[in-house]
Amino acid sequence: MKTATRTLLISGGRVIDPSSGIDRAMDVLLRDRRVAELVAPGVHETSAGEALDAKGLIVAPGFIDLHVHLREPGQTHKETIATGTAAAAAGGFTSVCAMPNTSPVNDSVEITRWMQASERGAVVRLFPIAAASVGSMSEKLTDFAALQNAGAVAVSDDGKPILGDKIMHDVLRLGARLNLPVVQHAEDSHRTGGCSMNLGPTSFRLGLRGMSNAAESDIVKRDIALAQQTGAHIHVAHISTSEAMEAVRQAKKAGIRATAEVTPHHFTLIDENVGGFDTHYKMNPPLRSSADRKAMIAGIEDGTIDAIATDHAPHAFHEKQVEFERASMGIIGLETALPIALTVLHHHFRLPLWRIVELLSSGPARVFGLQDRGTLAPGAHADVTIFDPNKKWTYLAANSRSKSRNTPYDGWSFTGKVMATIVGGQVVYRGD
Repeated sequence: MKTATRTLLISGGRVIDPSSGIDRAMDVLLRDRRVAELVAPGVHETSAGEALDAKGLIVAPGFIDLHVHLREPGQTHKETIATGTAAAAAGGFTSVCAMPNTSPVNDSVEITRWMQASERGAVVRLFPIAAASVGSMSEKLTDFAALQNAGAVAVSDDGKPILGDKIMHDVLRLGARLNLPVVQHAEDSHRTGGCSMNLGPTSFRLGLRGMSNAAESDIVKRDIALAQQTGAHIHVAHISTSEAMEAVRQAKKAGIRATAEVTPHHFTLIDENVGGFDTHYKMNPPLRSSADRKAMIAGIEDGTIDAIATDHAPHAFHEKQVEFERASMGIIGLETALPIALTVLHHHFRLPLWRIVELLSSGPARVFGLQDRGTLAPGAHADVTIFDPNKKWTYLAANSRSKSRNTPYDGWSFTGKVMATIVGGQVVYRGD
């Protein structure tokens, strides 16, 4: 028996698709989980099986988050794949790339496949990032080829930086051979032990040990040099310092395969926000100085930054509600990434909507080579994000779809909101 064709017509919106050079009023027709056509408004009228009115809204390629922690397997008191991807859908993300620091560490084909199984209840597309070394212990390399064949889109020991020059060289050399990106959490942990925030006047005032900028930038510079030697693709996770940004900028100019992501908190907040030991502002890399924040925005503006990534890091209540130095590092961020980008970058710094869409769609798709994603070109996956750049609203952590509530943005007012998220031609989230 032949299955009926499933269609969805998104009409009346302003389509912004940087990958195709489109920024104008168009209707988008989705058919059988793919983009079928982009046409002038009104051409198809009501011929589609289902219709979605996007009048006054932006219609963009589905957003992709290169850096999330979904905590499953092993830490389901913080998050599950089902709850984390539900939060992703509410934030406009149609694909997320999950880091391997689960329990056990995702260093095997079995765990990589387990994470992608339908039984996990993912609401959006999940792309695993596998561990670069067994147990993320920086001793023995994992089987990159087997992990890639199982669906891993990159390798990383995120959370445990790869410090040894030889093993990092070996990781990059094997990554180059397989054209597999290597993601590095750039931190010289020999220098940051016992540190809980950025090194500067605020850490001095609070009596807390601080992480220097050099502890990040020196690793970035080392990795870029090794990437140049091996021809590998090095991707700098959650870049936070002006020195590291400049190193990536110069690497790009030299033709080295270096890319970088920035989080919303690193282009919005600074170390002074820690104020009265508020653990919701404790993260790694830490919030930096005002000068570093300006460098993040400059990197976004001049194209040095390839993607906005959330580093969504859910923690249980008891892991944050302790003394600052004992509190877990990280915040949730999937539902606030676009509102922050629109409020801060677009409405305050006047960054064009085009660039914000690029940083959330085609940019991340290019970084990890995600074919037919981050675009609305005919034949691409029918992943679409629809948002209102001018809608004013207040974010309440209690309403989050994540299992965790560790965010500094609770009660913040934003301008810009996701109105619908479509994955594979199916609406998985509707805003109000």
